[in-house]
Amino acid sequence: MADGMAALVLWLRDLDSAAVAVSGGVDSMTLAVVAHRARHAAATMFHAVSPAVPPEATERVRRYARNEGWDLQVFDAGEFGDTNYLSNPVNRCFHCKTHLYGAIADRTSATLLSGTNVDDLGDFRPGLAAARTFDVRHPYVEVGIDKAAIRLISSDLGLHDVAELPAAPCLASRVETGIAIVPADLTAVNRAERELDRLLRPEVVRCRLRADRIVVELDEPTLVALSVARRQEVRNVVRAAWGDHGDRPVALAPYRRGSAFLRADSGS
Repeated sequence: MADGMAALVLWLRDLDSAAVAVSGGVDSMTLAVVAHRARHAAATMFHAVSPAVPPEATERVRRYARNEGWDLQVFDAGEFGDTNYLSNPVNRCFHCKTHLYGAIADRTSATLLSGTNVDDLGDFRPGLAAARTFDVRHPYVEVGIDKAAIRLISSDLGLHDVAELPAAPCLASRVETGIAIVPADLTAVNRAERELDRLLRPEVVRCRLRADRIVVELDEPTLVALSVARRQEVRNVVRAAWGDHGDRPVALAPYRRGSAFLRADSGS
């Protein structure tokens, strides 16, 4: 891990200046810490707030900015004013990242950096096309660092709360492709997932909004261990999270990565 960390620091020090897009997840948070410690005042962090970003992620970014002494800019990238994004097409992430990187580029002339790692390259990632438009660079990819290595770097730096963060794609990823993105639904998703995490302590929990129901996906061991009464409690938590609109059927299922994301060419 020392070799990967050393290569990352050398890569960062080769830049004149850096603008790091920080979502609040393990990848971008670790990159931001390394970039600041390697470059000090030459690195600026940019965090976009929106209904798709959990408030706890924003709080984490602000807390690290205070503790680490970051130059942090928090802003609204404006994707919730774009019908191309709100209609939730298969390339929704392209529209989101176009707004994100465009907003950062309007605020700085520094080299834009993302927390994309080599594991991400095997997925369908429309956001990477937006990154190319704005000449965004991906340090982890360029030095060959994967997700597991990022967690080790984070741990080695003493960022234990960050190193242990579960994978946390944006809240809009819980909404099935083609269903419009509505801020109130994202708030309910986050509320339900946080309460279920407190209640069950699962390895993974996703609250998926589908056309005809809400599906709570849990890691297999947690799901199998649920009693009939506990399953009903899960359903009650979800209905309560949606309040007056909590009359949708609620189902439970094993976690499947990206299962709300539908592509016509995949048969989903």
